[in-house]
Amino acid sequence: MYISTSFIAILAAASTTQAFQFSDITSAASDIKRSVSEAASSLFARDDVCAVWKDISTTLTAQFLADGQCTDAARAAIRGAFHDCFNGACDGSLILADECSNSENGGLGTLCPNLADLAKDKNVGVADLIQFAAAHAIKTCPGGPTIPFKVGRKDSSTPAPLGILPPGNAKADDLIKLFASKGFSAIDLAALVGAHSTAKQFVTDPSQAGAAMDSTPGEFDTKFYSETLKGQAPFTLESDKNLAKNLVTTGPFAAFAASKAAWAAAFVPAMTKMSMMGVQGELTDCTSALPGGSAKRDVKRAPLFDRLKW
Repeated sequence: MYISTSFIAILAAASTTQAFQFSDITSAASDIKRSVSEAASSLFARDDVCAVWKDISTTLTAQFLADGQCTDAARAAIRGAFHDCFNGACDGSLILADECSNSENGGLGTLCPNLADLAKDKNVGVADLIQFAAAHAIKTCPGGPTIPFKVGRKDSSTPAPLGILPPGNAKADDLIKLFASKGFSAIDLAALVGAHSTAKQFVTDPSQAGAAMDSTPGEFDTKFYSETLKGQAPFTLESDKNLAKNLVTTGPFAAFAASKAAWAAAFVPAMTKMSMMGVQGELTDCTSALPGGSAKRDVKRAPLFDRLKW
């Protein structure tokens, strides 16, 4: 039987094409398998890193929540994160360089040894623990939002410069300039002081030690803003009074007083930025180690108009 050479050439070309197609499919399948394997390995590695933080979370919850309300330990943890970062970097020097003994860090004397012991016991970084404690305290307080948490900061025992942390009687313009020099807008500043919603003062006026900065210090809400604007808070720092009256920041104060959703939308990125000041290198996301909660639950807790995004 005669078979033309052209027909044989066509069959050979078709066979080669099929071979290439099969090879491509096999290669693609191999790439997918490798990608899934790498993703799974990365996930397991992250779970290993974050496991200890879930254990720490149990310890901190017992310290930060009592009778469904924030404790003084939680308030100190939130303040401690700011005091470690703002005068240099989030590097643990608040504890490792004994900055807690500085007068500008008055009121943190119990927090620092507590976290130092916990870091040693759990073999975790002090800088990371300070930020985790703050994010944990914020989330533990009823109504508090979730601040993303990553681990991998470099610890330092080199003390940060003194005199950078703003005093409680700072002028608004000075605060705005100071925060701007650190990369924070006036809205960021106004949002960050919303942490005073859970705050109490112990050193600014010793005669009123323990006085709260709004009428509901056991939970995260925005009464701090409305009560500061109206002069109705149990105790108000002069710096907060100044911000409430300043032309640049009085608008955000009013907006946050009217909408907790608006405040949270500004506070979360500002606090996240704060927790990463001076931090370099690759970090691992361990937000999952924070107390449980979903966006759905948080929305249900919000006021009606906030749920509707009005």
